[in-house]
Amino acid sequence: MRYVVTGAAGFIGSHLGEALRAAGHEVVGIDCFTDYYERARKEENAAGLQIVEADLAEADLGPLLAGCDGVFHVAGQPGVRASWGDDFELYVRRNVIATQRVFEAAARAGLRVVFASSSSVYGDAESYPTPEDAAPRPISPYGITKLACEHLARAYAVSERLDCVVLRYFTVYGPRQRPDMAFTRLLEALAAGGSYPLYGDGSASRSFTYVADAVEATIAALERAPRGSLYNVGGGDEATLAEAIALAERIAGRALDVERLPAAKGDVRRTKADTTRIRSELGWQPHTSLETGLRSQWEWAAGRVGAR
Repeated sequence: MRYVVTGAAGFIGSHLGEALRAAGHEVVGIDCFTDYYERARKEENAAGLQIVEADLAEADLGPLLAGCDGVFHVAGQPGVRASWGDDFELYVRRNVIATQRVFEAAARAGLRVVFASSSSVYGDAESYPTPEDAAPRPISPYGITKLACEHLARAYAVSERLDCVVLRYFTVYGPRQRPDMAFTRLLEALAAGGSYPLYGDGSASRSFTYVADAVEATIAALERAPRGSLYNVGGGDEATLAEAIALAERIAGRALDVERLPAAKGDVRRTKADTTRIRSELGWQPHTSLETGLRSQWEWAAGRVGAR
């Protein structure tokens, strides 16, 4: 098959592109190399992929999708804390407008799209573990843009017969994780001897999902999911950030210098994915324990710091 992967130079996108190529598929990688973090890091991510540099919010997408068998739309402007204030305009452009144009082009071409949404759409969820039919109540502008994209998918499905599967990722981690995310920051601080900024008291908990498990779910969604499906993609382990820090210190064999800061606005207190639906319909389940996955990310982070 020939697949398009948007955001192919990013964290999840680069792993997804590599997995598809390893399975014998052709990958058309698209990335616009935004300035959210340094370009060199994205080029390092995508070293094994062929990337077309294009801005989804303005590029002619028809030729990029021509001759393809499906689209993995993983690109987007990430980050809860940065989505407030004037920067919200970037989130609208790179999430809502870019996604609307991908859906438009895919519907025109008759292609299935797997769209990468986020557990941020739940906000402080009404129940834990949180099922897909829980009321979405995002508490950050970032989460609002992701929910807007889900509504666009539904609108295009009804009016333009778009075939779209939506995945709500829960805190994906592993090698190549973005430099603004918690595990990369704390592991690189452990490796380099710097300090780690801890927002809040460390009691906030997450369903941590290893990137290889997330990639497996993403490919399964394109290959086997019923049309219009919506799935949580969440790891088997829930842990507080304080517990994750203690585990990282044990793996690294050294203590972390923690700088304590007030809790950030838009950060939810807890996420815990109910994955009953994806387990029963696609046969997917996470296989990687938090300790195993964090050890893999530590080896990557320590190698990067050591190579500088």
